[in-house]
Amino acid sequence: MNAPTTRRRTVAQALVEFLAHQYTERDGRRHRLIGACWGIFGHGNVAGLGQALLESGEALPYLQGRNEQAMVHAAVGYARQCDRLSAQAVTTSIGPGATNLVTGAALATVNRLPVLLLPGDVFATRPADPVLQQLEVPHAGDVSVNDALRPVSRYFDRVTRPEALIPAALQAMRVLADPVDTGTVTLALPQDVQAEAYDWPEEFFADRVWRVPRPAPDAEALAEAVRLIRAARRPLLIAGGGVHHAEAEDALRAFAGATGIPVASTQAGKGSLRHDHPADVGGIGHTGTATADALAREADLVIGVGTRYTDFTTASSTLFAAPGVRFVNLNIAAFDSHKLGATALVADARAGLEALGAELSGHRVAPAYEAGYTAAKQEWERRVDAAYAAPDDSVRPSQTQVLGVLDALVDDTDVVINAAGSLPGDLHKLWRARSRRQYHLEYGYSCMGYEIPAAIGVRLAAPGRPVWALVGDGTYLMNPTEIVTAVQENLPFTLVLLQNHGYASIGGLSEQTGGERFGTAYRFRAGDGTYTGAPLPVDLAANAASLGMHVIRAATVAELRAALGEARGAKRPTCVYVETETADTVPGAPEAQAWWDVPVAETATRPAAVAARQAYDRQAAGRRRHL
Repeated sequence: MNAPTTRRRTVAQALVEFLAHQYTERDGRRHRLIGACWGIFGHGNVAGLGQALLESGEALPYLQGRNEQAMVHAAVGYARQCDRLSAQAVTTSIGPGATNLVTGAALATVNRLPVLLLPGDVFATRPADPVLQQLEVPHAGDVSVNDALRPVSRYFDRVTRPEALIPAALQAMRVLADPVDTGTVTLALPQDVQAEAYDWPEEFFADRVWRVPRPAPDAEALAEAVRLIRAARRPLLIAGGGVHHAEAEDALRAFAGATGIPVASTQAGKGSLRHDHPADVGGIGHTGTATADALAREADLVIGVGTRYTDFTTASSTLFAAPGVRFVNLNIAAFDSHKLGATALVADARAGLEALGAELSGHRVAPAYEAGYTAAKQEWERRVDAAYAAPDDSVRPSQTQVLGVLDALVDDTDVVINAAGSLPGDLHKLWRARSRRQYHLEYGYSCMGYEIPAAIGVRLAAPGRPVWALVGDGTYLMNPTEIVTAVQENLPFTLVLLQNHGYASIGGLSEQTGGERFGTAYRFRAGDGTYTGAPLPVDLAANAASLGMHVIRAATVAELRAALGEARGAKRPTCVYVETETADTVPGAPEAQAWWDVPVAETATRPAAVAARQAYDRQAAGRRRHL
C-alpha cells in the first residue's frame, strides 16, 4: 500500500495555498471564496503570512492597507457586493494591529457578512514571556489580546500546533460559506507556529467547493403562511437584506406584481424593488417614508422577508399598532424567523417567495387598498421632489439638495455608499434606488469611517461601476487613510465630502433628548467651557488632496452639478467637497415619520431635558410586545 502523498510547507504557506483553492457554488455558478488578502505587516505576521503571500504570487492576491479596521471594512464592502459568495482575508501583526480589528469584526458579524481575520499572536512555545506587545493576564497564561475578537466572531480558533490548522481551516470555510452562520471568522496564528514546517496531506490543497443551499419552506408552515395572507385585508411586506443576499429580487418583484401587496424596505433591503415599481412604498421605520409607516401602523399582517427587525425598523416596538396584527417571517435563520411571535417560514428568501407565489396564485389585495397606497406613494414623491429642489442654482446646497443633484445624475450602474450620521435617514426616506446593489448602507453597526474603505471593496468586486462614498466631516475625520490605498491601487471612486462643522445627526438627537447639542459642534472652546465659537479653520478638501485625491470644490448648486458630473467620469480617485447649509436654515428632508427609543434623563434641572422627558414618556407609552 502506497504511503499518502504529502507536501512540506510552513503553516502560513499551507494556509495561503489552502485558501487559494476554496470556492462557493450557488445555482451552478462558482466563485472564489477568498478573493484576496489585505495586510499590514509587523512582527507576528511579516515572516509568516507575509513570506507565504509573497511566495504565492497571484494565487492569493495581496492588498496593502493603511489601517487595520479599514481593511476589514473594505473586505465587508467587497463581500456585500458579491452577495456573500466571495470574501476577503485580513492579516495583521500582534498587539495593536490585532485589536484594531475588533470594530470591523463586530460590523461584519452584526451585518451577517463574511470576512476572514488572520491576526498574528504571541509565541505558542513561549521562548520569552512576555514578548513585545504581549498582554499579560496573571490568572490565565493562554489569553492574548486576540481573545477580544471572540465575542465579535462567529467562529474563533487559535492554531497552536501545525496539525490543528486542518480542522480549524475547514471549520472557518464552513462558517464563511454558511448563509445562516456567516460573519467574522478569526484564526489567531502564533508567530512561531506560522513559520513551523509540517508534512501536509495533498488532499488539503485540492479544490474544495462549499455549496450554498436554497432550503425550501416546510409544507405545514407554508400552508399556515398562505392562510394568513389570504385572510389579511391590509398586508405589508418588509424586505430586508436577506432579499439581496439570496438574489431574490426577481422573485419579490413577481410576488408583489401578482398579489399587489405593498413592499417597504429596511436600510439593508432598500433596492429590493426599483423605486418606481408600483408596489414599492419606500423605507420603513424611524427613517422610513410616511407611506410605508402609515401602512405599517394599520397592517393586519406583516410579512418580513430577510429582516431581523432592528429597533429602527420597528420604531422601537411602536410601529405595528393594529390590534391583533400578525406576522409571517420568511428568513433562512430560524433565530430571526421566530421574532415578534411570527409564523416562522425558515427558508431561502428566493425559494420561499417562489413557494408563496405559487400557493397564492390568483390572490390579490382589494383594489381600494392598492389605490390608497398608490396615492400615498405619489404624494410622498412630491415631498421628495420638494426636498431635492433648490430655489436657484446660485445658492449653497443643503444636504438633501446634494442628494437631489446626485439623484438626477446617476443611473442603475451607480453604487451609493453610506453608514453613519444624518445621511442614512435622508437616504432611506428620499433615495430612489434604481438597481439591486445601488444602495449600500451599513446600518447594522452604523460605523463612522466605513464608507471610504467600503468604496474600495465595492470597486474591487465591481470594477466597472461608478462608486460614490457619501461622507460627512465627522465620519471623514474618523478614517480617511484608505484614500492612499485607492490612489496606490488606482481604484477610482468619488468621495462626496459634506462639511457642516460638527456631528449634525447626533446634534439633532441631543436637542430632541434635552442635551441642547452639547459637545456636537466643531467650534472653538469659549470662556465658559461651551463650544460656541467660530468654526475651526480646518480644510478637509486640502487634506484629501494631500492624500492623493483629485479635489473639486463646489460652493453652489450649479458648481456641485458640474463637479459631480466631472467626478463620475474620472479615472482616478476624486473628491467633491461641498459646504452645506444646515437644517436650521434650509428646509431639508421630511422629519422622522416614526419614533426611536433613546432614553431621556428621568430627573433634570434644565427645562429642555424636562420637556424632552415628557415627550419621551408619551412616545414610550405606545410600545408593545408581539407574542
